[in-house]
Amino acid sequence: MAVRDGSVRGRGSPGEDTGEHTGTGGGPRPLIRRNDYSVLDPPPLGGWDPVLGVSVVVPAYGGQEKLDLVLASLAAQSYPAELMEVVVVDDGSDPPLVLPPIRPEHTRLVVASSRGWGPGHAVREGVAATEAPVVLRLDADMVVGREHVEAQMRWHHLADYLAVMGGFAVTDVPPATLDPEVVRDRVGRGEAAALLGPGTAGLEWITDLLADTDDLRSAGHRAWEVFTGATASLRRELFEEAAGEAPDPVLGEDSVLGYRLAQRGAVFVPERSAACWHLGTPTTDRRGAEAARFARPFTENRVPRKYTRRRAPGRTWEVPFVDVVVDTTGRRFDDVAETVDGLLSGDTLDIRIRLVGEWSRVTPGRHAVLDDPAADVRLVHECYRSEPRVEFAAAAPDPDPDVPFRLLVSPGARPRPGAVRALTGAAERQGAGLVRVRGTHARRAEALRLERTAAFARARHLGAEAMERDAVVAAVWGVLVMERDEVLCRAGSDGAVPPPDWGKKLREAEAKADRRRAEADRWERRIRALTRGRLARLLLGRRAR
Repeated sequence: MAVRDGSVRGRGSPGEDTGEHTGTGGGPRPLIRRNDYSVLDPPPLGGWDPVLGVSVVVPAYGGQEKLDLVLASLAAQSYPAELMEVVVVDDGSDPPLVLPPIRPEHTRLVVASSRGWGPGHAVREGVAATEAPVVLRLDADMVVGREHVEAQMRWHHLADYLAVMGGFAVTDVPPATLDPEVVRDRVGRGEAAALLGPGTAGLEWITDLLADTDDLRSAGHRAWEVFTGATASLRRELFEEAAGEAPDPVLGEDSVLGYRLAQRGAVFVPERSAACWHLGTPTTDRRGAEAARFARPFTENRVPRKYTRRRAPGRTWEVPFVDVVVDTTGRRFDDVAETVDGLLSGDTLDIRIRLVGEWSRVTPGRHAVLDDPAADVRLVHECYRSEPRVEFAAAAPDPDPDVPFRLLVSPGARPRPGAVRALTGAAERQGAGLVRVRGTHARRAEALRLERTAAFARARHLGAEAMERDAVVAAVWGVLVMERDEVLCRAGSDGAVPPPDWGKKLREAEAKADRRRAEADRWERRIRALTRGRLARLLLGRRAR
């Protein structure tokens, strides 16, 4: 497929709207549903004319011998040399790293600042030192195949919100036995596999997930889970938006980045043709349990979906699972309290409630008491000012991009104890980008709706204006409508609701009771036979009393 002016249109299924959205700048933005990138048709390797520049960022700490091999393999890439630069970021090596003689034409070495340390910090420093529209992160202990960069870059010419990941195998060929000049020549002739051997699959759980989801096409909101920093590329704007400015954890930083990319609407593409070989067994394989133990608390605080966090519902975390927005402007205290108290006392504690209101009216000094025009505002503020899960905002806050869901609720709605769990659970099962509740439309706004942050982030990236976003979300993620009684209490009820599988549970309980009655009858018959009825009459008499 030819490239024209740096953009390639994707193909779509018959009858689908695959019109190219241009948003507010950047590259092409075809509409991709969830993570099904099948609408994109990448050109064949070697059969197209690339125009995008790429900065290959290699974070490194020690390991000069392996770095020399990485750069040698990058020197033999099929991607045009004039469109590729390599930046090695020395993250405080002792002795300092140096650039070897065999390296790509445009290669630089930068030293990471002392403001931080670790792979995530080094990658940020490298990206900041470059300007190419695409960033490709590559670990410093990899040897890549000849078409590694090209295979990933052809996707970025098709859409500007992709995170493309190369595949890698683990080779047991000792780095000391490899000569950089030989590596460059063999890679250039397409003989990397013959030089390094087939290797063993890296991270088998990723291989399994790819197989189960048609290479992530059907992975939906789980696609980010396979993102690793070993070899991955994305547009610069997407990286800068997702990376933010907060310090990265020193282990598991690639999982955090992958999650943040998903939250900002990214689509994840595994590119099997971007082959590479890891020189030796990765630490996450050799000391997997120790690495997971160390990374867990750092990752859990930042990624609501990671590890066992969902099994600890009584905790408060840096990034909540759901942001709740309640507009209290002009509303009675009693209505606000009914809604907020219902949410705070529900069975999902991992929430943050943002109350929008006229808080500037809560002033010190003398004021009317019962006749105060701002009485309701004062009552709401006083009621929740000490609640750590409640924040006050003068205007509706922008969605927090790191929080998976945003729940908009109008005061007066009385949520069931399991309302948040029911809404988010339904969204997860159906993969919906928006959940509405039937019959909850108010005069000024919808009284209750759950938004998937990633879905609305993609809609904004595709250029949808505020009034269009629901329609775009419906196209890329889908909309689910729930019944009112599944989420809200009826007037005069206590909020209790039978479980959705109550019929099944009732049948199971009845069957269990039948089995126990049959067992009791069998024992009674045995006792009668053994005692000729005397002991049975005694036991039955006692039971009757």
